[in-house]
Amino acid sequence: MITPLTPMEFKRRAVKLYPGKTAVIDGEVRYTYREFGYRVNQLSHGLMSLGVGNGTKVAVLAPNTHEMLECFYGVCQIGAVLVPINYRLKAEEVQYIVEHSDTEVLIVDDEWGALVAGILPNLTRVRHVIQIRTELLSQSSPLRAIDYEELLANASAEDIAVEIDENQMITLNYTSGTTSKPKGVMLTHRNAYMNAADFLFHLRVSYDDVYLHTLPMFHANGWGGVWAVSGVGGVHVCLRKVDPALILHLYEQEKITLACGAPTVLNMMLQAPNLNDVKITTKPRIATAGSPPPAAVIEQVQKHLNMEVIHVYGLTEVSPFILYCEWRDEFNALSSDQQAAVKARQGVEMLFNGETKVVREDESDVAWDGKEIGEIVTRGNVVMEGYYKQPEETAKALRNGWFHSGDLAVVHPGGYIEIVDRLKDVIISGGENVSSVEVEGVLFKHPAVADAGVVARPDDRWGEIPVAFVVLKPGQQVTPEELNQFCRSHLAGFKVPKEYQFVAELPRTATGKLQKFRLREGLWQGKQKFVQ
Repeated sequence: MITPLTPMEFKRRAVKLYPGKTAVIDGEVRYTYREFGYRVNQLSHGLMSLGVGNGTKVAVLAPNTHEMLECFYGVCQIGAVLVPINYRLKAEEVQYIVEHSDTEVLIVDDEWGALVAGILPNLTRVRHVIQIRTELLSQSSPLRAIDYEELLANASAEDIAVEIDENQMITLNYTSGTTSKPKGVMLTHRNAYMNAADFLFHLRVSYDDVYLHTLPMFHANGWGGVWAVSGVGGVHVCLRKVDPALILHLYEQEKITLACGAPTVLNMMLQAPNLNDVKITTKPRIATAGSPPPAAVIEQVQKHLNMEVIHVYGLTEVSPFILYCEWRDEFNALSSDQQAAVKARQGVEMLFNGETKVVREDESDVAWDGKEIGEIVTRGNVVMEGYYKQPEETAKALRNGWFHSGDLAVVHPGGYIEIVDRLKDVIISGGENVSSVEVEGVLFKHPAVADAGVVARPDDRWGEIPVAFVVLKPGQQVTPEELNQFCRSHLAGFKVPKEYQFVAELPRTATGKLQKFRLREGLWQGKQKFVQ
């Protein structure tokens, strides 16, 4: 009598209980849950007609559209594995992910058709390419591919009867780490289900919620929002591009009650040209993560946008939620500054994910005094199966029965965890992971550069931005503008350093290891933590 834990059950329940309720809003497009269910089933049957089955990798390169949302169900309910790709990446990075993941079918939005057309000859395992057409683009894609809508039109809308094992992979999510190559995080149906349960419970999602997809769906499956909102019959409002003026307009027009996004999205909304013209009456909740939101931003969002900010924490490797800043009545007696300081903490472990704690090097718990620093570790229902085809990296992350996050933190009295630094030199800029090692590798390719080190600097808009410290070769000269252009030709825009500092030498140990903490010191003066 035991049924597998899979978020595919959320769609089944929604179609059964809320068939006539609006499920998806995407511009002028409106689908009820019955219509959404039909389209999802048609996608599944269409994929099966192309030979997609249990374990087949299907990659999707698309923004937050209704088609992208359909893929999370249409691919996964037949036992295939969805590979959501960051559309902000360069062509060579997309190529690496498609190849490394063993993708056999690639679904791509028109906007990235030219990118895929350029790398298609190098995609050795891809058997079929499906293209999503959009009338928003002035020019059609040069890619010759199966039309998405034609595929659905020629397929059955009958329900799918495929047996799912809750421990089989549901998505393969690529995340940038401390190495130049991204790692494929293997998440299971059980992982996704339990994370969605946390999403539902801790963000208080209900039937009446209208959820705006400001957060990219490729980011750890929209943090689970792609599934959780459907589970209770909520409304998905799609957003092709993060446009702050449009976001505020949608809040007013569609009566948005819930959203998720990096702190930079909150800041962008505060800078929107129509900020003073929009009347938001729904008292919406917005969950934020990626980097702690500055206290001033929290105060302004709550004051000017009438929103409740909920700080959450996690990593792709844990599906991604493990902590949230639980608000307690006792905090209401604190001053506004003290309340903001509490909200900036990553918080306490969520109810369904398992156990999370901060430990010393010997794996014992740190004191709950807000002073002793240790590493955040977790175990339980949301921890990944491992990194795809990277057993050594998996062994480093999953050891002694715990997933080791690489984030250094303290624990305040009451159990509230707060990050103070990172073991990994990942810079989180606008919610995107930037590998400092990757950026350094590009700088080293420049003929004038002898040595380089990249670290994070706090930034009010992006949370953190990459800053490059550069040592030039004797007799060589180069301007910051030239280095910036060079980096832009090799890296996605969000990875390009925002500042270049030329120095005579970089601080290194006797064995040659770069002492990045010394580079950070000058950039983080006046800050108590080396993380924004």
